[in-house]
Amino acid sequence: MTAQRALQEVTTRVVALRTPALVGVDGPDGAGKTTFADALAATVTDAGREVVRASVDDFHHPRAHRHADGRTPETVWMRHFDNEALLRELLDPWRAGAGAEYRRRWHDLATDRPVREPQETVPQDAILIVDGLFLQRDELRGAWDLAVYLDVPDDLGIARVIARDGPLDDPERYVGAQRIYREQCVPRDRAALVIDNTDPQRPVIVG
Repeated sequence: MTAQRALQEVTTRVVALRTPALVGVDGPDGAGKTTFADALAATVTDAGREVVRASVDDFHHPRAHRHADGRTPETVWMRHFDNEALLRELLDPWRAGAGAEYRRRWHDLATDRPVREPQETVPQDAILIVDGLFLQRDELRGAWDLAVYLDVPDDLGIARVIARDGPLDDPERYVGAQRIYREQCVPRDRAALVIDNTDPQRPVIVG
């Protein structure tokens, strides 16, 4: 299956959703979530639907909170993302429907500072596509009208992260956090669509 064909199959599912709709692109580190979500946004736009993009990376806790209990798989899982802010500022307003006010960014990871951009208004006929880690954890499970899980082997995902960002001080911390996520939440089972993205040029829809 070519990447374009896989995108078209997912797009067909997305444009059939009742709007406003929330789509989550989940998966481990290095799975290609951002690239896939951007491409999906483009094909959904081409299909005539308005799209808003957001990322969980803009909803981290500040560094002091993330590292307060050390740097372990458990702290990556429990302390890295501000899920309360993600729900309050972005997902819950979209679930409330057109006219609700939301923010798509809350924290800038690079500067470790809050982002206080003006609120936006949820459009009547639009789709919010969010990419990020741990999107189907219990706190967020009910937020998505459609959840897509991109699956890649842990070693390949980490290799992609290193190629993109440079060496990691402790790759096992991130692999271990994904292991916790898979054991506690079984995201492949929770997702509406599972895509093997080992070869991003030939993704395979496996569930």
